[in-house]
Amino acid sequence: MPDAEARSATADDLAAVVPMVEAAAAEKAVQKGGEVWSRRERRAGPVADALAAAHESPTHELAVGTFDETVVGYALARVETLGDGGRLATVDDLYVDPDARGVGIGEALMDHLLDWARAQGCFGIDSLALPGDRNTKNFFESFGLVARAIVVHRPLG
Repeated sequence: MPDAEARSATADDLAAVVPMVEAAAAEKAVQKGGEVWSRRERRAGPVADALAAAHESPTHELAVGTFDETVVGYALARVETLGDGGRLATVDDLYVDPDARGVGIGEALMDHLLDWARAQGCFGIDSLALPGDRNTKNFFESFGLVARAIVVHRPLG
């Protein structure tokens, strides 16, 4: 029986991840708060270049989620050293192809990132869930991530 697994991405995985990055951004852009997210947090520049840079960076972890050895999801996290010297991990991306959801890929990716963050000496891990995205909020809460700040916004147009 095939299992959901996660592992560090290889250079050969990058081509499979690029369309998932684009699909994740498109999915998020239409959610509440997604318009500003697209302008502020969305990765700038060519996706392939950004992934290659993250893959090579010692402060980033690009992981892939697989099912029966086929890449069906990805996650990207980074470490930030704060002013007090502490290290905080941030999950910038976590996406699973819609046809592969519900079989444990996201959980395997999150477990992989948590192990990576611990190995990096991080004191905690953050991520972002847009308002109204209950599935993402509930997913992160199942791993012990809870709101520590709420960003408010008012359009001026």
